[in-house]
Amino acid sequence: MNDAFWLRIGAVWGFLAVAMGAFGAHGLKPRIEAMGQLANFQTAAQYHMYMALALVAVGLLQANGRSGAALSVAGWGFLIGSTIFSGSLYVLSLTGLKWLGAITPIGGTVILIGWIALAVAAGGTAKPVDAAPPAEALGAREPADYSRGR
Repeated sequence: MNDAFWLRIGAVWGFLAVAMGAFGAHGLKPRIEAMGQLANFQTAAQYHMYMALALVAVGLLQANGRSGAALSVAGWGFLIGSTIFSGSLYVLSLTGLKWLGAITPIGGTVILIGWIALAVAAGGTAKPVDAAPPAEALGAREPADYSRGR
């Protein structure tokens, strides 16, 4: 994975969250309301966007030198968890299939694992930043030696 992977995934996830929210609010609202599923659809879109922002946070940590298993678990946890959580609520809202409500908490659990992993990843050590250039490169001179009396 390159350094921009999670930033790109987060941006795409955010785009999809806005698209789904707008589609639900404008194109599907009468159908969703008639089925009594508006709150479920709104919850799906809301958490979809939260996870997009969480994925951007993972990407920013990665771009700033963080790496490791915890950061990877956080990213995949947010992506897979929100696919299951929001996805099941979107489908439930559009179809009325009540059994999908039993799947939603699985996604929520995976999201929680992602948050714990993000906390662990954020507490790790980052890649060392390039050292500052030596003083000579900045035009500094040797300090004068005044210890020899006048």
